[in-house]
Amino acid sequence: MSENKKIESGKAPEPVGLYPHARQVGNLLFLSGVGPRERGAKKIPGVELDANGNILSYDIEAQCHSVFRNIKYILEDAGSSWDKIIDVTVFLTNMKDDFAKYNKIWAEYFKENPPCRTTIEINKLPTPIAIELKVLAII
Repeated sequence: MSENKKIESGKAPEPVGLYPHARQVGNLLFLSGVGPRERGAKKIPGVELDANGNILSYDIEAQCHSVFRNIKYILEDAGSSWDKIIDVTVFLTNMKDDFAKYNKIWAEYFKENPPCRTTIEINKLPTPIAIELKVLAII
């Protein structure tokens, strides 16, 4: 059986539950869902909350850049890289308003050899964010 190694990044945000940033099985790297939070910070890039933690406004572009940066951190800490991403599942909480902006930013990051991609709209994510990515890469 292939080795099953847990990967923790010192740069990516702390998980919000009991799960690693990624697991390596053979030459495959499975990332847990990655959002835009920053390591050691409560504030989420591009998100304004009210006193009760409800979203007042958010900037999907700022969140996209932050998510992609977090993914890059995890990949690099695992010994992989951006160009080795092979499949991505994207979760958006507002497809109608956010898909075009996210799709434009995606194209900037994946000009060369884009991975397979599935984009799904969901009602809510565990923290007050508008986007999360589930990534599969090779090492």
